Amino acid sequence: MRIAGEIEHPVLKITIFQMDNRFTVKFEDGTIEQAYKFRKSEAINSAADIRKLVDERFQEQVMEQMKALRQLHQEVLQRFQPEIEEDDEFEEII
Repeated sequence: MRIAGEIEHPVLKITIFQMDNRFTVKFEDGTIEQAYKFRKSEAINSAADIRKLVDERFQEQVMEQMKALRQLHQEVLQRFQPEIEEDDEFEEII
């Protein structure tokens, strides 16, 4: 797999990968990643074609999914973090 290009975005890191007969577009936002794979065809044959495919509407929909995934990530972490008991707190120092 090799990097075929990047797409500029103010929030996300968007990387286009190429391997054999497919392209993978990876969207990264901190700890959350999404990847979409597209087979090469007559319509999709280059990184330039992928840039056209990943238009503003597609990017907005990815951002909405990122929001949902981030919330899921936070909920999972909260479930597994041990709760701090009042007895374990430090004494107040004045």
